[in-house]
Order: sequence, then C-alpha cells, then structure tokens
Amino acid sequence: MATPFDPERVLGLPLMANLATIDTDGPRNAPVWFLWEGGMLSMLGSRDSSSVQRIEADPRCAVEIVDYDNAEGRLLHLGLRGQATITDMDAELFKRLLRKYLDADEANWNPWFIETVARIDDPDGRLIRLRPDSIFTNNVSYFRTGPKLAT
Repeated sequence: MATPFDPERVLGLPLMANLATIDTDGPRNAPVWFLWEGGMLSMLGSRDSSSVQRIEADPRCAVEIVDYDNAEGRLLHLGLRGQATITDMDAELFKRLLRKYLDADEANWNPWFIETVARIDDPDGRLIRLRPDSIFTNNVSYFRTGPKLAT
C-alpha cells in the first residue's frame, strides 16, 4: 500500500537521518544530521569517523529519514540509495547545515557545542555526500485514520 509523497516535505525538516553503510563484519547504521541542496544530501563526518572510513572502503549506502508524530498520526518514510563520496569540509555548507538544526541566527548557537563538538574550522572535518541513485517515499499515515491520509 505504498503511497508516495514529495520528498521535499521531509528533506527540509530538522530530523535525524540514519546512514547505513557496509563493513567487513556486516551492515552498520549511524544517526546523522543532514542538509539537502541541489539534489545532494550532505552529512557530517570526520577523517577518523567509522562512517567515513566505511564509505571510503565501499561507497554503497542508504539513508532513511522518518517524520513521525504519533499524536497527529503522521508517518512519512523517505529512503535514499546510492554511492556516497567523502569531501573535505566546506565551512559555508556546514554553517547552513547547523542553521537547520541549531537556529538561523548564529548568535543563538551554544558556544561550547561549536567550539568542542561542531568545530567549523576543524581540519579533520569531512562531508559525506550522497547524490541518490534512487529515492523512495511512502506515506503510511493511514495507521490512525484508515484510508484518509494525514496531511
């Protein structure tokens, strides 16, 4: 009973995505923040992160994003598949990604978080970039309403 929807409906929201990669011991999954621009999904990484290392060894990956609100009866599932690339950090893209999750006004960002965790000037920072080969959407919001889909 797949019911498609416009993926832009989910891609612009500050949701967590799950990045699935392949390791010699089997599949791996990591929660990530993301930014969707120009048909490309960008996710944060670092030179030493396990997700970056796995993609460098085998670029095949999948990303799943779910917009779920039980009270409203909304359940939108978005899947992207393809081969990712790793690039050096792009400070301006990184800032756009952070604005999506932290606040449009950088003055409201937690200084400790920026200085300690999300260092924009980190020379080891990397971007995981996915231009998907396929995109799958499924609106299963009918779990509460039956055939009347939640909006």
